[in-house]
Amino acid sequence: MNKIAVAALFLILIIVNWSIATKETHLGEGKIIYLKLAPVDPRSLMQGDYMALRFDLSREVSTALHQFDDDLKPSSGFVLATLDDKLVATFKSIYSNQKLNKNEILLQFRVRNEKVKFATNAFFFQEGHAQYYESAQFGQFRVNGDGELLLVAMFDETMEKLEVSNID
Repeated sequence: MNKIAVAALFLILIIVNWSIATKETHLGEGKIIYLKLAPVDPRSLMQGDYMALRFDLSREVSTALHQFDDDLKPSSGFVLATLDDKLVATFKSIYSNQKLNKNEILLQFRVRNEKVKFATNAFFFQEGHAQYYESAQFGQFRVNGDGELLLVAMFDETMEKLEVSNID
């Protein structure tokens, strides 16, 4: 029984370390893009030590998905987004195997509880630092070759990174 436990522990450690290495590569090598935040109910904007997030792109994807028959509506997929000169992504279409142009990118989405999600719906920060992030207008993401997004930081309307050290 001890050999099985040791083997299982070893396997778990390999999987965890592989997952960490994959995310570190994603953060280090992924393409930087920005998603515009959608307005959020001010009462739910700051809840403890995290900020509830919604993105303009989610609303546009949701509208596009309503054109599908319920039986054919995807619960996940890819959005074809256009990047402007500041790398802000805007909705172009639901991806359907069309060729990408130079300023376009695929972003993975999923639908949960009838809401379109990109990567995360929350930004976590140290307790007591909510005021530093109240002016957030954009989320900065790293996107890998599979269209998977990882949230990196929050930015204000002038594309200035919001950090406690920038404000103090």
